[in-house]
Amino acid sequence: MNLILDELEQAVRDTAREFAEKKVRPLARELDESGRFPAELAREMGELGLMGIYVPEAWGGAGGNATAYSYAILEISKACASTGVILSAHTSLCVDPILRHGTDAQKEKYLKPLASGAKLGAYALTEPNSGSDAATLHTTFAEKDDHFELSGTKLFVTNGKYAEVVVVYATEDPSKAHRGISAFIVEPTFPGFAWGKVEHKLGINASATVEIVFDKCRVPKENLLGARGKGFNVALETLDGGRIGIAAQALGIGRAALDAACRHVSAREQFGAPLAKLQAIQWMIADSATELDAAELLMLRAARLKDAGTGRYTKEASMAKLFASEAGFRACDRALQMHGGYGFIKEYDVERHYRDIRICRLYEGTSEIQRLVIAANVLKGYAQGG
Repeated sequence: MNLILDELEQAVRDTAREFAEKKVRPLARELDESGRFPAELAREMGELGLMGIYVPEAWGGAGGNATAYSYAILEISKACASTGVILSAHTSLCVDPILRHGTDAQKEKYLKPLASGAKLGAYALTEPNSGSDAATLHTTFAEKDDHFELSGTKLFVTNGKYAEVVVVYATEDPSKAHRGISAFIVEPTFPGFAWGKVEHKLGINASATVEIVFDKCRVPKENLLGARGKGFNVALETLDGGRIGIAAQALGIGRAALDAACRHVSAREQFGAPLAKLQAIQWMIADSATELDAAELLMLRAARLKDAGTGRYTKEASMAKLFASEAGFRACDRALQMHGGYGFIKEYDVERHYRDIRICRLYEGTSEIQRLVIAANVLKGYAQGG
């Protein structure tokens, strides 16, 4: 697709594509099988300026935009979904809220090393009994003389023990629901912070997904992120951007699966001709190609709206995430089908793509939650009597 990217956006895309082909793809299978966190790839992404693409240069970033960032996620995810989500979680979920809501002192201390890749970021919202309904979280904070104390457990923290900065959401009173939630910048070195179990997953095995346990964790008062009691708004705004990143990841995985399928059916012969000559195969390719192109347009629209900075883009981000994650899944399913029995063998990349794509319909808001968000935005103004 020729989507009229400007010179900087093209440069970022091309840099990410070259890095993905030369450095990421050769490691993808080993990372999937071993579950090893690719710290060396995260470091190299920092050196290339990919860890702070849309952070202003004054704060250690590359001075790009969300569109460029989305294409970087897409290209890296084509090679390795785990590496793609490492970059996405770091940027969308940790760097972004500090960029938007942090004080100058917080940006100096945390944003600069995060944007340069000197430090890795993570995000902690989900809990054992609080997932899609984030307003019901039960990790609490209490104000002390010169600090806050956080107590509770967070689940599914991408970037795991390797993150040096974690944006954490906690409530001063669970009965206040979303009105009691605040956001904090937390370091693993703070007293009372402990990593829990490492999760063993169906896919994205190298993304180091872990549990965090807070036992009266001491967080300096100056590490409150944004206004007290406004953390739920910080979380929702952060997820808007995060959903664009997951749309890009899903699109990258889907394109990788389609590429693999096209190569396979062009080379493999059945009934005296390449599989690519069969109409049933051609229709699957046509459907996947069309849906992935449509997903790219939705991703691009949401990224452009984020770059415009003229207001919330919640509906558009949810549409992009919903459609791309489901279109990507269908592309992977068709690709595996086109491989026949080979698609079920780990030697073939489509087996990994099939497992990796499944999480895209779950994290940063399930497909069902995206539909609720989209419908709520569409129905604004149609209320009875409105």
